[in-house]
Amino acid sequence: MATDVCAAMQPPLEELSKIVTYVGSPEHKRSPSFAGHPRPRADASICPKELLEQQDRINGWLSFAVNKGSISEEFEGRFPKYVWHKDGDQVFEARLVNRELGTYKGFPLNPDEWPTGIEELYP
Repeated sequence: MATDVCAAMQPPLEELSKIVTYVGSPEHKRSPSFAGHPRPRADASICPKELLEQQDRINGWLSFAVNKGSISEEFEGRFPKYVWHKDGDQVFEARLVNRELGTYKGFPLNPDEWPTGIEELYP
């Protein structure tokens, strides 16, 4: 079931976009990366290999998506629980892993998992 992209915004998103950080997760990797040694879960989608050492690029996506408002309505503390970024024909979901620091892990979504409204935010 897809989630809706949030139209209403809580804290100033520009401010949050400067704080959020992608830390990754070994649960979504099959090769070593900045997130550590791989420990893929059987039910977890796997990140593309070309992104394994692209933490700066992914941090840019995360900041851009937050600033753009591509976030869930659900917040944990002052951070959105979910953030989405569309790159070409792929949508990635970032999930909050630390509500105090604003750190996220992320992974690719299947098209049937894309949040409603994502294509309007990323035409």
